[in-house]
Amino acid sequence: MKLAIVTAYPPSKVTLNEYAYHLVKHFRQNQEVTELVLLTDVTPDQADITFEEDGCAITVKQCWKFNSLKNVFSIAKAVRATQPDAVLYNLQFMKFGDKKVAAALGLFSPWVSKMMGVKTTVLLHNIMETVDLDSAGFTSNKLKIKAYNFIGEMLTRVVLKADTVALTISKYVDILEEKYNAKNCVLIPHGTFEIPEEPSYDVAPGPLKIMTFGKFGTYKKVEILIEAVQIVREQTGRDLEIVIAGTDSPNTPGYLAEVQEVYKNVPNLTFTGYVEEEDVPVIFSESAMVVFPYTSTTGSSGVLHQAGSYGKAVVMPDLGDLGILVKEEGYRGEFFNPESLHSLATGIQNLVTNEAYRTEIAKANYQAATALPMSRIAQMYIDVFNGTSRRTKNTTLMAA
Repeated sequence: MKLAIVTAYPPSKVTLNEYAYHLVKHFRQNQEVTELVLLTDVTPDQADITFEEDGCAITVKQCWKFNSLKNVFSIAKAVRATQPDAVLYNLQFMKFGDKKVAAALGLFSPWVSKMMGVKTTVLLHNIMETVDLDSAGFTSNKLKIKAYNFIGEMLTRVVLKADTVALTISKYVDILEEKYNAKNCVLIPHGTFEIPEEPSYDVAPGPLKIMTFGKFGTYKKVEILIEAVQIVREQTGRDLEIVIAGTDSPNTPGYLAEVQEVYKNVPNLTFTGYVEEEDVPVIFSESAMVVFPYTSTTGSSGVLHQAGSYGKAVVMPDLGDLGILVKEEGYRGEFFNPESLHSLATGIQNLVTNEAYRTEIAKANYQAATALPMSRIAQMYIDVFNGTSRRTKNTTLMAA
């Protein structure tokens, strides 16, 4: 099988590039894939395609740009030129731009690929029906929210023109089947990027590191985390370090710099900036826990799966999508009310002061992560490409 993947790819800073890296890593090791074609936003000499493991050949073709109005045409041209047996789109609704027209036009690409006679699958990481547009930083204007939702519904119908639409959470499958009468949806979980050997669960000497990881400023706000840890410090007297790992969301440039200035007098507060792929294991392994200071969610959490793979306890907001992951994939954590500073402080304190409880959650998360490695997820997609996957929401997890 010659497989094309339309995606952002490292070192791109466009969303979902890291997910693409790990999909590619495992697709190339699958014996059914003879060649991979990356249709990306980075040049061949930039793309990070150096892997230690043996695998198939990879061709990189830069064919789209963030916020370009021509992406639907340039992607179609690249698909025609490379002639893959199947094409996978790694998407969310703002994948091709943060400007409305460019973002919308790019989402027509899967439909175009299908009309060209290429078997087309879309991996859709979020759906408009579950995104809080206000919390996610799009708009708080009620009229604009209605307009966004209307446009989102139209674009969802366009995306559903693909042969298959894969979703990472069963709730998303339910919504698309019920609201849009979709018959081509399948549940394929997010999966876990790397499965290291089971950790010791012992924390490093020195301050207990409380880490958060991601792109911040919209629905991921670090102020509540900083203030919650200060409360825990006062109540427990423990030596705690706050580690904010990652960068600004593209929608909120300058956010972390402002936070760093406001809280410059807070001790043991570390901003790492962008974390390179090879440094991700270090940042997780050195942490005692991972905190999710989210006000809403926009899909299955890659950070939760990473935390599990490194055997970390987590503190999560009591929000729908994360709750579903806990139920369906076996993750555990301390839940807090996302609107309550003291609720978050209590969750953190419970893990700070009770090492046995923290270890119990960490072990459960490692077991959940190891159940769905990316090699298995890659095979699920290949089954879809081959037409051997049953298109039901129970196909994957119920067979686990």
